[in-house]
Amino acid sequence: MKYTFFILLLVNLFACGNKNNTETIAKNAPTMPQSEIQETKTPVTPEKAPSPLEQSLIDAGLANIKTEIPAVFVELKYSTTDNFFQQDVYGDLENCYLQPEVTNMLQKALVQLQKNHPELTFLVYDGVRPRSVQQILWDSLDKPDSLKPLYVANPQRGSLHNYGVAVDLTLADAASGKALDLGTHYDYFGYPAYPDREQQMLREGKISQDHLDRRLILREAMTAAGFSPIGSEWWHFNAFSLKVAKEKFKIVE
Repeated sequence: MKYTFFILLLVNLFACGNKNNTETIAKNAPTMPQSEIQETKTPVTPEKAPSPLEQSLIDAGLANIKTEIPAVFVELKYSTTDNFFQQDVYGDLENCYLQPEVTNMLQKALVQLQKNHPELTFLVYDGVRPRSVQQILWDSLDKPDSLKPLYVANPQRGSLHNYGVAVDLTLADAASGKALDLGTHYDYFGYPAYPDREQQMLREGKISQDHLDRRLILREAMTAAGFSPIGSEWWHFNAFSLKVAKEKFKIVE
C-alpha cells in the first residue's frame, strides 16, 4: 500500500511537469503575423498583362467601356471569326475602347435606354479600330471600290472608328447579355440592314415591325445622347463628324 501511494505520487508530479513545460513552450513559441497567415491562405494571382494592341490603346488615353460602364456587355466581333470576312484581327483583345468623352456619351445613352426599358442594355460589337485593322477590312471586302465606302471607310482617309469616336452595338437583355433580334446580323451588307430602307424592307417582308420597333428604341437612346446614325448600318453610331474628330483627337494607328 505504501509503495502504491509512492508510485502514484511520482506519476502525478511527472504529469504536472510535462503540462507546465508544454504551456511554457506554447507561450514562448513565435507567432506568425496575421498578414502572412492571410497571404498563405489566399495567394495573390498577378493580373494578366495587356496585349501590345491593348496597351497601345491605353497609352493613347482611351477608356475601357466595360470598366466605365459595367452594365453594358462587350463582344468584339473582330476578336472572333464571327464577322463578314471570318478572320480574327484583334487577337487577344477582348475589351472595347473609346475616347473618354464618347464613353460618357454612351453612359448617357444607357441611362436614356433604361429609363423606359430597364430590362435592356447595350451589347457592344466594336469601338476604336486601329487604322492597320481598317486596312485589313478594306482589302477583305468583296465589293467594288466605288461601293466599299458604304460599308468600310477608306483607311487612307481615316474612319471615325480609327479615332475612337464611333461605336457598333445592339440591344441586349440586361440580365443575360443575349442580343435581341433587330432583323439582320452584324455586318450584314444589304438593304435589310439599311435604316434608309426600313419602310421598304418592312413592306417587302424583309424585316418585321418588331425589328423596326427595336431599332427605333436603340436609335432613340443613342441620338438622345448626341450620337448620329448612318444610312447603311442600323448598329453604327458616330459621336462626331470626321472634321471634328480630326480637330479633337489623334488617329489610332
